[in-house]
Amino acid sequence: MKKEILITIRGVNKSYVKHIVLREIDLDVYRHEFLAFVGKSGGGKSTLLRLIAGLEQPNAGKIKQGGHLINKINDQARMMFQEDRLLPWMSVQDNVTFASKKPDDQKEAKKLLSLVGLTEYANAFPTKLSGGQKQRLALARALFSHPDLLLLDEPLGALDALTRRNMQDLIMKICQQRKITTILVTHDINEAVRMANRIALIKDQLIKEIFDNPYRGIDTNEAKEKRALISDEILNKILN
Repeated sequence: MKKEILITIRGVNKSYVKHIVLREIDLDVYRHEFLAFVGKSGGGKSTLLRLIAGLEQPNAGKIKQGGHLINKINDQARMMFQEDRLLPWMSVQDNVTFASKKPDDQKEAKKLLSLVGLTEYANAFPTKLSGGQKQRLALARALFSHPDLLLLDEPLGALDALTRRNMQDLIMKICQQRKITTILVTHDINEAVRMANRIALIKDQLIKEIFDNPYRGIDTNEAKEKRALISDEILNKILN
């Protein structure tokens, strides 16, 4: 069956003053897929994500979602960052609804808090939450508007190993259940290969290669071995 394309990127260049960050970027992002961007720090991964979000504009080329040019904030997408960016003066539930008191919004917020395991903290303030719980709340808030596209800019980078793995599982589960197209930026190749069904390597301002990964989210010994081989291949191409 032919895959449906959600995002098309053609001929995109991005530079700041005389510093070229991205050049000649061509990419299709398929509906309902989980795609990861990997590469060296400062290599343009987060910049490309921000272009897709409409937070910045390319110097040349076009990015379209559903056939519509992204030339302003992309209201069909939501982002998660490494910093949780919560509102500390609002309750956990109000952070999800942005303080909306509409009954339907309250109902949806309660559903999302249950989904991410924060029901008992609904009336607490974010300062009472651990780092992992704050990112769960940030995820619930990102999902509140039923986005077509979820953009993850290293949201798990500051978490301990166990919390990080649990968040990986939660994000994969929710995005699969809700059929949300997801793009992850991460410096952790193993994380990318565990979570994404395709991994795009960004190097020398270009998308150098895209790796298919049929072993995402599978924790059999065979799948782990296959993922390790993909990780090694990606790492070698980053370094060489």
